[in-house]
Amino acid sequence: MTAPHAPHLVTLAIVLTTLLTWPLAASAQERPRPMAEIAAGALLFADDGVVREGFLGGTVRLYVLPRVSIGPEIAYIVGQNHSHLMVTGNVTFDFVRPIGREPRRVTPFAVVGGGLFQTREQFPNNETFTSADGAFTAGVGVRTLIGDRVIVGAEARVGWELHVRLNGMVGVRLSK
Repeated sequence: MTAPHAPHLVTLAIVLTTLLTWPLAASAQERPRPMAEIAAGALLFADDGVVREGFLGGTVRLYVLPRVSIGPEIAYIVGQNHSHLMVTGNVTFDFVRPIGREPRRVTPFAVVGGGLFQTREQFPNNETFTSADGAFTAGVGVRTLIGDRVIVGAEARVGWELHVRLNGMVGVRLSK
């Protein structure tokens, strides 16, 4: 035996669910597609002068809001007799709003991230020393959309272990 108001409660539940999820569906339609980027450049460390070390890295960005994306980044830095591995989780804020799901042709952005900075030292007697510290980076950059899917850009960041990072990037917009 069902309660006399059960059909009305089911209808009310459907209406409330639709009203509550409608803005989320609309918001998802406005968010740009995920992006994958590869970056290359240099880290400048202050160490009795300026030490420049090359790096190569990559990131994936997933938009959680039309102008805010999150994602992991990994960077491998090569020095003389040592290397660094930096793994961070980043939040990127685009200064201009996309048009629908399409980013603007030119998008200036700010990025901040935190995670781990690992150093591996190789000594002449074949001993290896590895250490790890917390890491953060913060900076600004600009991306340009070329065609429908390819992105190129440049950025500058400051981070800890204390360094300045200058790099170029190339990326691709993922799924449709």
